[in-house]
Amino acid sequence: MKIRGSIIRIAILPVVLLISLNSCRKDPSAHYDYFVSKDLLATWNTSYITSLLTVASAEYPGIADLKPLIASDVNVYRMVYKTVINGEKVKVSGLVCVPVETGDYPVLCFQNGTNTVDAYAPSNFAINPLYQMIEFVASMGFVVVIPDYPGFGESAGLVHPYLIKEPTVRSIVDMLYAVKEIAGEELPGIGLLNEYYMLGYSQGGWATLCLHKALELDYADDFNLRGSACGAGPYDLSLLFQTLVQNTTYHMPVYIAYMVHAYSSYNQFTNPVEEILQEPFASGLSSLFNGLLTSEQINSQLTTSIPDLVDPDFLSGYNSAPEYSSVREALLANSISAWNSKVPLLLVHGEADTQVDPITTESMHAAMIQAGTSPALCIKETVPGADHGDGIVPCMLKGLFFILSLRN
Repeated sequence: MKIRGSIIRIAILPVVLLISLNSCRKDPSAHYDYFVSKDLLATWNTSYITSLLTVASAEYPGIADLKPLIASDVNVYRMVYKTVINGEKVKVSGLVCVPVETGDYPVLCFQNGTNTVDAYAPSNFAINPLYQMIEFVASMGFVVVIPDYPGFGESAGLVHPYLIKEPTVRSIVDMLYAVKEIAGEELPGIGLLNEYYMLGYSQGGWATLCLHKALELDYADDFNLRGSACGAGPYDLSLLFQTLVQNTTYHMPVYIAYMVHAYSSYNQFTNPVEEILQEPFASGLSSLFNGLLTSEQINSQLTTSIPDLVDPDFLSGYNSAPEYSSVREALLANSISAWNSKVPLLLVHGEADTQVDPITTESMHAAMIQAGTSPALCIKETVPGADHGDGIVPCMLKGLFFILSLRN
């Protein structure tokens, strides 16, 4: 994920009013099932928000349409809360962004794309201009929630469950419960409307669609999901993995290695890593995914040659050989099966994406319609000429305007 230099320059202006100040804390055991603590990281005032949007709109003109919606300063908190990973209670973290103006607000939950560096997790890098763009949505009348995901922030000691459905959904739903717990008391003057919106890109697009299905079908009594926008997500992991391993070269081998490392660590399949990846890559995975190396640095220690990266027996037998059935079953279990959704959904993808093939969005959209979802509710859009990195801002802009249209 590349950050534009012009945005960075204004983002580092000394406009942060409060950084890393401890807020009032209560004994969590006395009041809360999920919430543990919160710290005020920053306050963005409307002048700063408008200035950054003005700079960003020079490169992405659609951002200028957001400026008239800026209505309040924004407080950004780092929140620690409890969830369950592999049957164990653990503390995890994320950002909660609220308008300074008192009132009752809907909730927008944003899921970020693939990250390998703990220092770049949302609660550790709230001044990242791309995260700031999401934080600013709170100024438009939302409580904005940005989870770190397990394995980052407070839970940096854990292996990140990359593209593994259950711990991802559980940890984000528990964050939504934690925010419900503290509205009004730990966030004085801030109430929550029972309106929830989901937004995410890449890994976050996959996580958002997982959440959309879970909130609609399993948590409807607690969360009134009003709509979601998913950008460039690998929704069908079996299809994605098949397209990856069938290529001769792939310029983002970090994605393959990340999945193998996470799925092995969380016992998603029974095959040893050495049966999937070749040496020296198989034995070196844990040293690559230590929370310190960027995707680019990890790529440099792998190879873009699929035959050199992946075990030849796996390449020839992945689709049908019995010895790889647990890998196929794991990918199927963590893919998102279509259902007849009654909640508005936008699927958006850059049409020139070389990292996550647009076929994943096309097949997901077709499957949702075939499952009975109305084409008026499940909408597919593309961004002409956009590769994966180029599509981040345009896809998320489309998603945000889609959500704003649902509110109106």
